[in-house]
Amino acid sequence: MEDFKSERFSIRKRLRSFRYAFDGLRILFREEHNARIHLVVSVCVILMGVVFNISVAEWLAICILIGLVFSLEIINSAIENLCDYISPQRHDIIKKVKDMAAAAVLVATIMSVVCGLIIFVPKLYNLICQ
Repeated sequence: MEDFKSERFSIRKRLRSFRYAFDGLRILFREEHNARIHLVVSVCVILMGVVFNISVAEWLAICILIGLVFSLEIINSAIENLCDYISPQRHDIIKKVKDMAAAAVLVATIMSVVCGLIIFVPKLYNLICQ
């Protein structure tokens, strides 16, 4: 078996790896309802950031959190697909693995909402109370 470390660098192979990653994103948005919900919410948050002219630090927090939630959603979906392939029938350990992966997305989503509230509630309050 050929060692991957000794394989020569190839721009063509690097570009192909991007194609695989974009294929993964297409699969995510085609098959995962929650990913589409995250996308709609992310667009709304970005629009709110533009409307309220949020600071650079606030943009950094928003971008990191959007990336975190999507990354965890991708990992969760990959784990679920792998588990379903390995064990199509119900199995307690597979359920535990899938539930824990889903919990990671939930925790990131809840923390993103909390951060979003910290950023946007004062701006909404100022808008309403002026």
